[in-house]
Amino acid sequence: MSFTLAHRLDDIEPFHVMEVIKRAADLEKAGRSIIHLSIGEPDFPTAQPVLDAAARALQDGAMRYTHATGLPALRESISKHYKTRFQLDVPAERIVVTAGASGALLLACAALIGRDSEVLMPDPSYPCNRHFVAAFEGRATMIPCGPLERFQLTAAMVRAHWSERTAGVLLASPSNPTGTSIPTGELRAIADAARERGGFTLVDEIYQGLSYDATPESALALGEDLIVINSFSKYFNMTGWRLGWLVVPPTMLPAIEKLAQNMFICASSIAQQAALACFTPEATAIFESRKEEFQRRRDYLVPALKQLGFDIPVIPDGAFYIYADCTAFTHDTDAFARELLDQTGVVLVPGLDFGDYASRRYLRVSYATSMENLAEAVERLGKYLAGRQPDR
Repeated sequence: MSFTLAHRLDDIEPFHVMEVIKRAADLEKAGRSIIHLSIGEPDFPTAQPVLDAAARALQDGAMRYTHATGLPALRESISKHYKTRFQLDVPAERIVVTAGASGALLLACAALIGRDSEVLMPDPSYPCNRHFVAAFEGRATMIPCGPLERFQLTAAMVRAHWSERTAGVLLASPSNPTGTSIPTGELRAIADAARERGGFTLVDEIYQGLSYDATPESALALGEDLIVINSFSKYFNMTGWRLGWLVVPPTMLPAIEKLAQNMFICASSIAQQAALACFTPEATAIFESRKEEFQRRRDYLVPALKQLGFDIPVIPDGAFYIYADCTAFTHDTDAFARELLDQTGVVLVPGLDFGDYASRRYLRVSYATSMENLAEAVERLGKYLAGRQPDR
């Protein structure tokens, strides 16, 4: 090429798991039976009430640009959702409908992050979060978080790592890849620490609806100045529709609206029309039933993996992931994931994608697949690992 690409690309890494996925696709083409415990999306189809709402909208032909902040009716529905589910008063005016949670994160980062700004994040965490920061020429400060901290930041860590360049904190609760949540008291202390230092607290709650061991809570209960991201992808089973939302402080709304107008114009009109049905009793019953099925899968897979020899140092309380310690078998889970794929046909995600801290000890296991697939995967892994020599 006669032109030069932007230097920011140097700070954005490819997904290591994509090499495993490509290898799995090649094996499937060759006729191998492959079980994917790697997928980060629900295996359930879009709920019928949502499909019906989309069909009605198409029939009506109302497929035009919406307001940059989203359909007023959808913003009102999300506001009512916070009231009925969490007993929180979140005015619709604070809610911005976005092109997926990724669109929400891009808007938030564009508004909050300046050149060389630092953002504190846990290591491990979802890789795109740090790459969004890098895209706006900021720096993600990855703080090692182990099982004692439930793989999540603590207020003490935030205070210890805050510097003159720190702009704020980016968290996810429940988290990808660990499926763990931040206790409310700790989250409140983190928000207080950031607030005292003039920084922001941005919380990714896209797996909030998939919380199993306690009544889910929202960070929005901790103050009007917190910024929260959510999505229709996970709990609402609408991954391919690319629809999410962002809740911001009132004073931040003009900036977000201006950015949304310029960067996206609006989220998909048909997706917004369809999402209106997500909050109906019929759709909610479907989502809650599917949530129960996810919990059933977790409750099967955690002890099954332990019996195979994996260590699960923290029982996941949300999302659909298990972060499994593989030191009984290997000191390099990147190579181990490829080995398991070739020998058993089971696809797992190596920890390298999620950070540097102890990443070669862990695999992310997704249970967003059927119980039949989970049982078959456990059987295949068990047969292979029983005859495998430990990697010392």
